[in-house]
Amino acid sequence: MENQSRRKFLQQASLAAAGMIVAPSFNLFSQTNPSNKMENATFNSEKRKLGSLEVSSIGLGCLPFVGYYGGGVRDRKASVTLIREAFDQGVTFFDTAEVYGPYISEEYLAEAVAPFRDKVVIATKFGFGVEENQPSAVNSEPQHIRRAVEGSLRRLKTDRIDLLYQHRVDPKIPMEEVAGTVKDLIQEGKVLHFGMSEASAQSIRKAHAVQPVSAVQSEYAIWWREPETKIFSTLEELGIGFVPYCPLGRGFLTGEINAYQRFLKPERRATLPRFESDALKANEPLVDLIRLWAKRKNCSPAQLALAWTLAQKPWIVPIPGTTQFHHLSENNGAVNVRFSESELSAFNADVSKIKLVGHRADAFTESQIDK
Repeated sequence: MENQSRRKFLQQASLAAAGMIVAPSFNLFSQTNPSNKMENATFNSEKRKLGSLEVSSIGLGCLPFVGYYGGGVRDRKASVTLIREAFDQGVTFFDTAEVYGPYISEEYLAEAVAPFRDKVVIATKFGFGVEENQPSAVNSEPQHIRRAVEGSLRRLKTDRIDLLYQHRVDPKIPMEEVAGTVKDLIQEGKVLHFGMSEASAQSIRKAHAVQPVSAVQSEYAIWWREPETKIFSTLEELGIGFVPYCPLGRGFLTGEINAYQRFLKPERRATLPRFESDALKANEPLVDLIRLWAKRKNCSPAQLALAWTLAQKPWIVPIPGTTQFHHLSENNGAVNVRFSESELSAFNADVSKIKLVGHRADAFTESQIDK
């Protein structure tokens, strides 16, 4: 474990503005509990490729374990058990970052996958000044990248990072320099594949020219489709995979959030415009539509939302996060829900008729997204 005094400082720092700090709060997501495990879990045997990197068609986001949506840090033993259950259900793609906790998510993941490390793909990220006690400031200086990678390797208890993302583009550091540093790490065997997160098409092209990019991560869901017009054509042209985070709209698209719910800081949704009461009320017709289609497809709203994401492109791999066993099985069951071409067209046409209210990010978060 890292030095405890440093962790305490970092946990209380301005990372709350970036929405990744550990803190207790009102919690809509129950504590991880092995007793909630579903008996008939769906096995996710489908594979997809992110560039040349083969992974399960649905991955697992490991941010919620640190209390991202309230409730404090989840129990370590229960979290490890859930990650292992995900592997038993066919998940081979696990997403984490040094800033998640900080450090806690990587440590939980390391313990969980130790028995089958060579059978899974671990993705982690650099790009925030965690080591420099500036956890909400972007930092992609070459020396910082190397410090971050060494720290992640140590916490993950592995000799290589399968997929290393730049968490956010650092406007102070030329993209070619960032990609060159990662290229050196790949040549040294410490990293296998390079990824980017919330990057613009221009930045992606600059990086890819120096070191091929395997995957780009961004928020993407039925109610937030900007990547389609901003980067999809670039990804398709360059053969880069796409990894949507928050494919369930931070829980909203599951139908388990209503207009009367309130979110208290530092719970992440407390600062997001789309989770203000007026926006929740205005956007309810979208949830009604998802419920209608889910009934038609004999699945849950969450499964329909994930199936929609998978249906957009064959090189898309969503990474829903959860701390609940029944949600894990439900999410993996989405691989069995199929949209025909005509159904997808009809569903998208129905969605286009709904006026959505509220932006996806708060002002500070938006300021760190590459345009």
